[in-house]
Amino acid sequence: MSFKAVVYTSTHCPYCKAAKEYFRKLGVPFVEKNVEHNPRYAMELEKKTHLFSVPVILLKGRTIVGFNKPKINRILGI
Repeated sequence: MSFKAVVYTSTHCPYCKAAKEYFRKLGVPFVEKNVEHNPRYAMELEKKTHLFSVPVILLKGRTIVGFNKPKINRILGI
């Protein structure tokens, strides 16, 4: 795959964990940006999306708010 997903997360978010597990299961590479561990990621997330909630997934130029498996599948073509 020639792309990486970006997953904005927080430490205790079950939907963040589910999204990461799903990408691992599919073999989709991703970069995790934990907004609790790095305030810069929180500012980046707010600037890009005007949101403070997680997970937010950036995938192939699209923004997915929450762990929306059907939308992820559509974007990935599966």
